[in-house]
Amino acid sequence: MESASSGILRTKSEQIEMASIKQSLSRTASAETISVADTNGGLSRKSSFGKIGSPGRRVGNHTRKSRSGQLKLELDEVSSSAALSRASSAGLGFSFSFTGFTPPEDIIANLKKSFSDDDNAVDLESGGERRRKRMTTEPTLPIYLKFTGVKYKVITKGVTSTSEKEIIQGITGSASPGEVLALMGPSGSGKTTLLSLLGRRITGEISEGSITYNDEPYSKSLNRRIGFVTQDDVLFPHLTVKETLTYAALLRLPKTMTKQQKKERALDVIFELGLERCQETMIGGAFVRGVSGGERKRVCIGNEILINPSLLFLDEPTSGLDSTTALRIVEMLHGIAEDGKTVVTTIHQPSSRLFHNFDKLILLGKGSLLYYGKASEAMPYFSSIGCNPLIAMNPAEFLLDLANGNMNDISMPSELDDKVQLENLGGDARTDRPSPKDIHEYLVEAYETRVADQEKKKLLLPIPINEDLKAKMSSQKREWGANWWQQFSILFRRGFKERQHDYLSWMRITQVIATAIILGLLWWHSDSSTPKGLQDQAGLLFFVPVFWGFFPVFTAIFTFPQERAMLNKERAVDMYKLSAYFMARTTSDLPLDLILPTLFLLIVYFMAGLRPSPAPFFLTMLAVFLNIIAAEGVGLAIGATLMDFKKGTTLASVTIMTFMLAGGLFVKRVPVFISWIRYVSFNYHTYRLLLKVQYGHIPTSVNFINMGSGVREVLALIAMGLGYRLLAYFSLRMKMHVGA
Repeated sequence: MESASSGILRTKSEQIEMASIKQSLSRTASAETISVADTNGGLSRKSSFGKIGSPGRRVGNHTRKSRSGQLKLELDEVSSSAALSRASSAGLGFSFSFTGFTPPEDIIANLKKSFSDDDNAVDLESGGERRRKRMTTEPTLPIYLKFTGVKYKVITKGVTSTSEKEIIQGITGSASPGEVLALMGPSGSGKTTLLSLLGRRITGEISEGSITYNDEPYSKSLNRRIGFVTQDDVLFPHLTVKETLTYAALLRLPKTMTKQQKKERALDVIFELGLERCQETMIGGAFVRGVSGGERKRVCIGNEILINPSLLFLDEPTSGLDSTTALRIVEMLHGIAEDGKTVVTTIHQPSSRLFHNFDKLILLGKGSLLYYGKASEAMPYFSSIGCNPLIAMNPAEFLLDLANGNMNDISMPSELDDKVQLENLGGDARTDRPSPKDIHEYLVEAYETRVADQEKKKLLLPIPINEDLKAKMSSQKREWGANWWQQFSILFRRGFKERQHDYLSWMRITQVIATAIILGLLWWHSDSSTPKGLQDQAGLLFFVPVFWGFFPVFTAIFTFPQERAMLNKERAVDMYKLSAYFMARTTSDLPLDLILPTLFLLIVYFMAGLRPSPAPFFLTMLAVFLNIIAAEGVGLAIGATLMDFKKGTTLASVTIMTFMLAGGLFVKRVPVFISWIRYVSFNYHTYRLLLKVQYGHIPTSVNFINMGSGVREVLALIAMGLGYRLLAYFSLRMKMHVGA
């Protein structure tokens, strides 16, 4: 009787939960044994069996509006050893009761211990690696986001006229901690622009309206409380998943945490997002094979949740992903919101399952607000204004059709029907459907008259947060996760690891070796004792700085334009100072710059029969190295000033050609009005220095005068290396519109 009564007294929610588990488990027998064992008083069902959702999601903290949301069970939870161990222990209980044999209590205790979740928590998908516990984060400062009447326009300046285009037209809404707000609309409706305005990723001021965070305007202290995931996955392709998140943790987490604690937080995020299987895999890119699209998107999200943000913005996190992976990411966002965070995301065309996972919805059409409110109430609202789907349809598809002005398979409101009839009476052409413009105007007017005033009144209500927390929002102090030297050190290591793959690629090594062998064969054992041989060697000594000037310049030009998106993203969250980034970026290449020139000179120097002594060889190497530093400075300055590949390569070609012609080999008597170019040419100073190293004096056949000791040339190359870099830094600072 006791077992029967315990089955009767089971709550309805438990029955629903067990029914869901039975449907999800592929082994029907295992599901039945669980039910029988629970009814007959066998092994007790562990409380963790009822976990539903993605890793890190706690059921009960977030109230589900739809019943389908409660019945979801993720595939990885079913396939994990935790579910298998529960099914095994329940099956043993069923077997004992069926045979009539009741084992001693100590045996049952040992069996329960051996099949427990804590001791046997192994993730089968990760190759048997033990799954870490859920990441525990400190409480976050709750941020209530409000935006009222936001308008934004773009001014386009033409040759003869200036035009204005309004992108956002009076959008009002809010998002609270624990909620996921979705911005939905067709392409070009202003979703990304609105998200960028809310996340302060657009420079410039909005034309009208206000955006507040806990009823306070934006301040720089919010940078470390806001996470922003862009639509494009801006990551370094040659870094692994673990390296990417570890470097981000070292730079972004507060100074109060130790280096080991920051690394542990990165590992926690990896396991929290289910990335343990690919943590040692490169991110990959267009030319590098790496992780999948869903894993890359989770790495981008992990970069932001590392800092435990209070407000998280995501720009189309499900684009390009299959429906299952997209659902998992959205459920993960719910888990993030349940921890007291505010989540705002744009979504293009979600599946019906994704749509029902959103708490609030903003529907945009041509920059105007068509609906704002609970996502579960969107369909009833449009039904109330006469727009109903005539066939079974995905709610998101129905809403996007309306936003696009497409009413195929959608009932027509009487007001629109009347308008169509009036237009038919007044014109020659007859139509049965309203135009997209008429539909758009009707939807905007319907929202303004029925809902807008009520929502605006709600935004006037005070938020449930005390004044001390509000004061934290108004602080203008910028907080850095590491001091300047730590930022430089971390960025130096990251830059070195990322670029060593490009610098030491087989293509570049082959290029350098092939060029060196060709030069060595052309100048094979050249003789400088004769005037003709001396002229030949002088040509080789001139070509060396030309080659090692051309090579670094065109490599350095692409440095800042390629990393501009990454720099904007990381600087927007105060990840590091611009000066620390610049110094690390320009010095992390120097160790790599020694390898290929050394290999080049080892081949050319001895094949060409230059002075076979240690001192001339190392002085030649020093001269080439100074030439490379100066040439890289020129490339960095051009790239930082123009920030455009085509313009940069064009200007660099003209600059290198001018420096080469003024280098002293082709033109002996340069006109006075243009002779100043030679003094800013690294080719000129390096050529003179190489002649001094090889011959000790300038031969008369070379026609160089006032050679001196070579110290002036060394100082000139050092000054050019520093001067061009300073020019690059100030140009980059102006382009970024941020302080150092």
